[in-house]
Amino acid sequence: MNVTTAYERCEQITRTEARNFSYGIRLLPRQQRQALSAVYATARRIDDIGDSDGPAADRQAALESLRGRLGAIEGRRARPCPSAAAHSPAPGSDDDPVLTALADAAAHLPIPLDAFDDLVDGCAADVAGHHYETFEDLVGYCRHVAGSVGRLSVGVYNPTPIEDAEPLADDLGVALQLTNILRDLREDRLMGRVYLPQQDLDRYGCTLELGADGVIADPPARFDALVRFEAARAESWYGRGLTLLPLLDRRSAACTAAMAGIYRRLLARIAADPSAVRGRRLSLSTPAKVSVAVHAIVRRAA
Repeated sequence: MNVTTAYERCEQITRTEARNFSYGIRLLPRQQRQALSAVYATARRIDDIGDSDGPAADRQAALESLRGRLGAIEGRRARPCPSAAAHSPAPGSDDDPVLTALADAAAHLPIPLDAFDDLVDGCAADVAGHHYETFEDLVGYCRHVAGSVGRLSVGVYNPTPIEDAEPLADDLGVALQLTNILRDLREDRLMGRVYLPQQDLDRYGCTLELGADGVIADPPARFDALVRFEAARAESWYGRGLTLLPLLDRRSAACTAAMAGIYRRLLARIAADPSAVRGRRLSLSTPAKVSVAVHAIVRRAA
């Protein structure tokens, strides 16, 4: 598989399937943009397996198969060599464009491929229909499915020292995932999934059950209070996670600020009008996303 073609496929996947993230990724230099697209395309494949139809046992087996292929890339990759040519062949890559691009990216940047193990574990929990009793339980899940992507992204950015940046990227991932959970309350319920902690549901007297009209049927006042409570928690995670920005170079910081800014603005919309997510999935308009991205560029350039 030609590495250039493999990267082009990953960038296409990112543009099509990750519109929120693509606004930030565009701000990166070519090598980092391609590498982060490869990371996203791989993460997307894991998510798609977890969300696909079919017997749970088959999906779990597919996740484990992909885990093995990712482990093989980690086991045979060369030591990171930032000065090497961006498109030199990656050792052991195959005919899969996504894994070919990922192997090449990992051969040139310190991407912690073992973080994909966490993402696989999180998706396996989805397949198993896991529920969360406490907020601490939910945070653990968020670290698996989104903190892992934060750590992978830091490997692409390659700041110095990387050890200081990784836990902050993990915290920012928790913030993004909590926002996703609030945005997708109804959609997840349709799939039989409830992510909000049972303790919080009990505290506010909510079940997230759907009515005959397909809308979350909890009493509006209780539902709104629950969502605002969880939104405030998410906002505190943004406060911690965004302290990552000063550790990054200007373009990596702009990329991260753009992606996080889109989700943070969406969280603000949800907190201002919780009832909006009872029956639909909210999103920002394209002009609003562009505005966030431009603002991130201007702030990091100052």
